[in-house]
Amino acid sequence: MKASVPMSSVRYLLKAVEEQGLDRQAVLASLDIKQEEIDQGTDFSAYRYGMLYQKIMWLMQDESFGMLSGGKVPNGTFRMMCLCIIHARSLAHALYRCSDFYEICRGPTVKPVLIKKGRFAMVTFAPLDAAATNVEILTAPESKEQLRTTLSMWHHFICWLIGRRLSLKAAYFTSERPDDVEYYKTLFQSEVKFNQHANALVFPASYLDMPIVQTEDSLRGFLKTAPYQLLVMVENDNSLKSQVMAMLGKDFSREMPSAEEVASALNMSVSTLRRRLNDEKTSYQHIKDDCRKEAAITYMNAPQLSINDIAALMGFDEPSAFFRSFKKWTGMTPGEYRKSEEYLKFGKAMKCR
Repeated sequence: MKASVPMSSVRYLLKAVEEQGLDRQAVLASLDIKQEEIDQGTDFSAYRYGMLYQKIMWLMQDESFGMLSGGKVPNGTFRMMCLCIIHARSLAHALYRCSDFYEICRGPTVKPVLIKKGRFAMVTFAPLDAAATNVEILTAPESKEQLRTTLSMWHHFICWLIGRRLSLKAAYFTSERPDDVEYYKTLFQSEVKFNQHANALVFPASYLDMPIVQTEDSLRGFLKTAPYQLLVMVENDNSLKSQVMAMLGKDFSREMPSAEEVASALNMSVSTLRRRLNDEKTSYQHIKDDCRKEAAITYMNAPQLSINDIAALMGFDEPSAFFRSFKKWTGMTPGEYRKSEEYLKFGKAMKCR
């Protein structure tokens, strides 16, 4: 079970690269990605997509590349924004700080905005106070992939901040209804509405009082693999397994939700959850174990992460506990894995980014 993104997302990135005058083939070659994979495949490893995204952002010197921003955002901006909000007292406080940060940083002309109305809250986008930008101009029909990526990344970022999945009421898009609407539903695990007045994430306002659980230590590991944890982490197959995987996400530094919590979020009983997963020849525990194993191997394939970094990202207080779990999952210790042919081949490609 490998986390993946649809190949359409990869093609969108590469098309944008060519439009900016970069050498598409040189970018692919630097990460040992073959053009045949792009031409013939239907999905692509989420981790490799993250590395591709990271490479392009570095080459373009624009951390907002492929996202709604209205301008180029200098590299290092996201790190500084995270440092500004990591000590916020609540999610609401953090989101207000995000908006304030965008007002004073160089590059963007659009900022995230938190709006609270009764029992629900909305994260949407608006021009900076000092900008004359019309947001509607930036949300033209040809920007569907950009808008989807933007909302998805903000959704996953908020989930990371509070250490649990933010269950959406709906995701709004100003664009026309696309052909791949089922992928939107899989991605956001909520109702998805098109031809709306704004691009927005709508969720229960009760989430706004939740504390920020991340620290400067957990932020360091997060940034080393960004935007991996902010990307799509499910298969587009509409299965219950995919829904559960989407709820688990990729932030294993926090405690995983119980089967009861997952069932409640999916509006079903625990017995129904277990029965339906059994029909798909899996179980909640099996999905959790597979997700943790896949995440551990993904992080182990990242040469820039130390074993201690990975242990922290995986939620282990002691590296020794991670060593034992990794050997249980793979049959090898972390040290043995990093001497294996699989790592040496994959790690070499990643070092080239």
